[in-house]
Amino acid sequence: MSHIINTDKAPAAIGPYVQGVDLGSMIITSGQIPIDPKTGEFPVDVAAQARQSLENVKAIVEAAGLKVADIVKTTVFVKDLNDFGTVNAAYEDFFNENNATFPARSCVEVARLPKDAKVEIEVIAVRR
Repeated sequence: MSHIINTDKAPAAIGPYVQGVDLGSMIITSGQIPIDPKTGEFPVDVAAQARQSLENVKAIVEAAGLKVADIVKTTVFVKDLNDFGTVNAAYEDFFNENNATFPARSCVEVARLPKDAKVEIEVIAVRR
């Protein structure tokens, strides 16, 4: 049986979906764009957008009682693959700062993201 994850430390869903789903042994988050849940705004800079998207998935994972180190797979969507190096550096810093090993990852360029964000990130975490 699954449980819906909902936290005010990540932005509320902007459509007919939930922030995440807890399947017991696995947590799956919806894609998180870089909205700051306190202000409803997001930064212009792509590095800061990547960081905020990661902070949002972290909040959802933590609301399920897990931590960044429990993330085993990420999918990163970028509006411009030319930003890959910048996003990659922010991603690396985030996992290092959270004392977590790097998970498996996919990164794809997309034509457009909600609210014209430059980055969107979703994750899968597991209970060990």
